[in-house]
Amino acid sequence: MFKTNTHAKTISEPDTVSWAPGRGKGPDGPPEPHTEAPGRRRAPGNGAPRPGSLAATGSPTVRPPAAAHLTDEQVADLGRELDAVRDAVLAERGATDAAYIRKVIRWQRALEFGGRTCLLGANNKLAWVAGTAMLTVAKIIENMEIGHNVLHGQWDWMRDPDIHSTTWEWDFVTPSKSWQNTHNDMHHRWTNVIGKDRDVGYNVLRVDRDQPWEPKHILNPVINAGLAPVFEWGIALYDLELDRVKTGEKSKAELVRDLKVVGAKAARQFAKDYAATPVAAQVLTGSGLAALLATGTANGLRNIWAHAVIFCGHFPEGAETFTEEMVEGETRGDWYVRQMIGSANISGSKAMHFMTGNLSHQVEHHLFPDLPSNRYAEVAVQVREICERYGLPYNIGPLHKQIGSTWGKIFRLALPNKA
Repeated sequence: MFKTNTHAKTISEPDTVSWAPGRGKGPDGPPEPHTEAPGRRRAPGNGAPRPGSLAATGSPTVRPPAAAHLTDEQVADLGRELDAVRDAVLAERGATDAAYIRKVIRWQRALEFGGRTCLLGANNKLAWVAGTAMLTVAKIIENMEIGHNVLHGQWDWMRDPDIHSTTWEWDFVTPSKSWQNTHNDMHHRWTNVIGKDRDVGYNVLRVDRDQPWEPKHILNPVINAGLAPVFEWGIALYDLELDRVKTGEKSKAELVRDLKVVGAKAARQFAKDYAATPVAAQVLTGSGLAALLATGTANGLRNIWAHAVIFCGHFPEGAETFTEEMVEGETRGDWYVRQMIGSANISGSKAMHFMTGNLSHQVEHHLFPDLPSNRYAEVAVQVREICERYGLPYNIGPLHKQIGSTWGKIFRLALPNKA
């Protein structure tokens, strides 16, 4: 049986903290606010209406070129079909799904414990390699398949306060609540809309032709290469929203508050990875320096992998971007269309999908951010068929192709647009 959170209300809809066109307030309104689990303050924006509402009928001022052939009626039909896909998963969701995430969490914690135990004797080369490998895999699984998806509210329906979007603090420098604000609320509402989605280039990269070129963009490839191994720190800095402080949208008092939260989280991460494990290794076997190198390597490899997966889902060729007039007046169906043509998938094995946190199914994740990630593979078959039937592109390719495409764009956009 599921553990019960007595503070949670009993409703059939998931308590999502991800912006998605749910059935909360009105036929096309955002989902009802989720119920807060005990022991944690809600993330910014939770419990309040999501940013930007959807129109009940009609169409945006301009439809994206890839969807320009669709009529209002076709878009509405497409929206209803995707609603049905989501509803079918919600109706089937239950004990098997709950057992899945709990098993993943058990194995992830066992891997991390095993890795850190091996690193207590890190002067031994075999122990160093085994410990680093286990810790790296454990960190990837925690970030991708557990942390990212738990923070999206995918498992809130279990009413388990230990696996809940309001209580989970992931193994990443940026605090969970800060990331939920910039990612769940803003990015998932305004996916790839230039001027609204701050995730387009993360304020440091030019990843679309419609972003004005500046001389600093010559460093596009250098910045991206430098960002990959320290990705968690880049995201923590990005989540501080320094650009909004500069424009006055965010007060300095709010920045100071957020800096304190990030500082406390960074201190905990340092204590765990760069103090506790190396100090224990030094005391027990004199392996402190080797253990320190190992934990740094594990974090770096995890960051590089997370960076690759996320960039492949958002920035390869074929992942569309949108102008603000393309979302002015968009309906529920139009929002779905934008998620499909603005995202990209990675093809591969079940193991590869698992290690990406099922973000290899980025199209499906953007459509249904609150569905359990273990269901994305089955949903993908239906989504792809819908795309084909409505004449919409379904961007998918193997990892090496999507990485090559993304880096090719980053190099090309380092230079001004050709006339």
